[in-house]
Amino acid sequence: MFSKNFISFLKEAQFTFEILASGITQLGKVNYAKKGLYFTSFTSISTGLERIGKICLILDYCIRNNGDYPSAKTLKNDIGHDLEELYKKSKEIISHFDFKLNYLQDLEDPIYIEILSILSNFAKGDRYSNIDFLVNKNPKNDPIKDWHLKVDQVLFEERVSQAKKAKIKFNSEMAGRILGGLSIVQHLSETGLELNDIETSSYQTGVASAVSKYRQLYTLHIIRYWVCLLRKLQDEAYKKKLDIPHFSEIFAIFNNEDSYLLTRKTFERL
Repeated sequence: MFSKNFISFLKEAQFTFEILASGITQLGKVNYAKKGLYFTSFTSISTGLERIGKICLILDYCIRNNGDYPSAKTLKNDIGHDLEELYKKSKEIISHFDFKLNYLQDLEDPIYIEILSILSNFAKGDRYSNIDFLVNKNPKNDPIKDWHLKVDQVLFEERVSQAKKAKIKFNSEMAGRILGGLSIVQHLSETGLELNDIETSSYQTGVASAVSKYRQLYTLHIIRYWVCLLRKLQDEAYKKKLDIPHFSEIFAIFNNEDSYLLTRKTFERL
């Protein structure tokens, strides 16, 4: 018979995997014309990172306290939805056990810091940025604008080849020449600028498409970091004879080389 704690861990891990997989899949589809997908992906990924982080914190506490569990106050009040605070806690765990993680030992690269910051702010309140504006609350950040400028644009400059950039520019210019006099475009970019012509809209679509796999990859790096930490804690928990599921099997798809992760667009099925 499975214990109630085992079942709770299992259900939490399965739920966390599903929302992370869904969020990463949706993140690969976003662009200026599909802004709703930004919010569905941000919601799923930020929630999933919070939950896998808290699974790690609970396991860490159990290992150090002979199977006892932390109080709700520790997880809800002291940490809440703060993904950056969770990351700080993860570094303390790694240091305490002297863990050597596969792939990434930390998330100190600027691109990871920006992704964590945007997702953490989203979880803590930026998800209401549009409503806040409507009720004169003066939202601090626009999560879509921040992501576009601090993540997508950086990845476009650093990871997309010059040949690909030239092709995007050429294709958008040709689309403008051929369709410019025949079509009407009325869209807003991720930064809020009006897109009123085919060439500019086509260029933005090309950029989003070129960045898509890298946008997913660097977010997957953050997920993989937590999965690797969870695997280490799982091994320590087994040494203490704690009754827990095989978390490494549940999150197995995320624990892969970049070369494999780049081949996938969807993560909701194996």
